[in-house]
Amino acid sequence: MAVSSLIRSFGSLLLSSSPRVPQTTISSKPICLAWQFHAYREIGTSAALSTSNPMWKCRIKYTTRPIGMKKTGGRDHTGRIRVHGIGGGHKQRYRMIDFRRMHFQDGKEPESFEEKVMQVRYDPCRSADIALVAGVNRKRWIVATENMKAGDIIKTSKHIGRMAVLANEGDAYPVGALPVGTLINNLESHPGKGSQYIRAAGTCGVLLRKVNGTAIIQLPSKRQMQVLETCMATVGRVSNVDHNKRIIGKAGRNRWLGKRPSSGLWQRKGGWAGRKIRPLPPMKSYVNLPSAATRG
Repeated sequence: MAVSSLIRSFGSLLLSSSPRVPQTTISSKPICLAWQFHAYREIGTSAALSTSNPMWKCRIKYTTRPIGMKKTGGRDHTGRIRVHGIGGGHKQRYRMIDFRRMHFQDGKEPESFEEKVMQVRYDPCRSADIALVAGVNRKRWIVATENMKAGDIIKTSKHIGRMAVLANEGDAYPVGALPVGTLINNLESHPGKGSQYIRAAGTCGVLLRKVNGTAIIQLPSKRQMQVLETCMATVGRVSNVDHNKRIIGKAGRNRWLGKRPSSGLWQRKGGWAGRKIRPLPPMKSYVNLPSAATRG
C-alpha cells in the first residue's frame, strides 16, 4: 500500500516538472494497421525461409546422400496451418529421386545404356521402395519395381523400332516401343519431363493401344490417358505391393508416421459421404492433335 502511493506521488512529480510540449498537427500519413503489419512481415520472411519453397530441389546439385528435412507441422511461411493432420513423427531424411530415366548432365544422350542395381531400400518419404543404380560414371536413386533386387542389370533406351521390344522388368523404354498389353509404371506426360503418373506402391498401368504416334494407357484408377509415343515408362509394377495390407495396430503408430489426429468434434455427414456409382471421366489427353478445320 505504501509502495503504490509512493509510486503515484513520484509519477505526479515527474509530470509537473516536465516542460510543456507544444501541440503538433496530425500528419496525413496513413496509420499502419495490424493486417498491414502482418503483410509486411510475410514479405520480409518469405525470402529468408527458402527451404519452404517447393522448388528448392531444382536449385541444388543432385546428390545420392540423404538430405535433412525440417518439420513444418502443416504450416506455411506465415506460421498459419495450411494442411491439417500433420505434426510430429519420426525424423526423416530426403533422398533425391531421378524421375527422368533418360537424363544426362553432360548433355550427351546415348541411344541406350545399362545400369546395375546396387541396393534396394525403404524410403520414408514415399510408399514405394527405392533403388540405387550405378552406371555411366554416376549413381542415382530411382523408384524400384516389384522384383528388383541388388545385382540386376536394367536397360534404358529411347529407340523406337519397327518391331516391339521384349523388355524385362525394370527396363525403361518409350511407350511406342513396347508391345500392347505391357504393364508399366513411372509414366511421363510429356517427353523428357520426368515420370508423374503411376508411382505409388503396388500400382501399374496397362498399355491398351497405339494410334497415330500416340499411346493410350489405362491408369490404376481405370481412367485412360493419351500421351505421345516418345514418353518414357518403366516396365513392370511398382515395389512394395503389400503396402495397402499393413496393419497400423494402434494410434501411436500414426503419430510415428507424422499424422496428427483431428480435434474430435462431431460433424454431421453431408452429401459427400456414402458410396456413389459415377461414370468414368473422359480420356485425358496430353497430345495436341490438329483439329478438323486445320486439316481441311
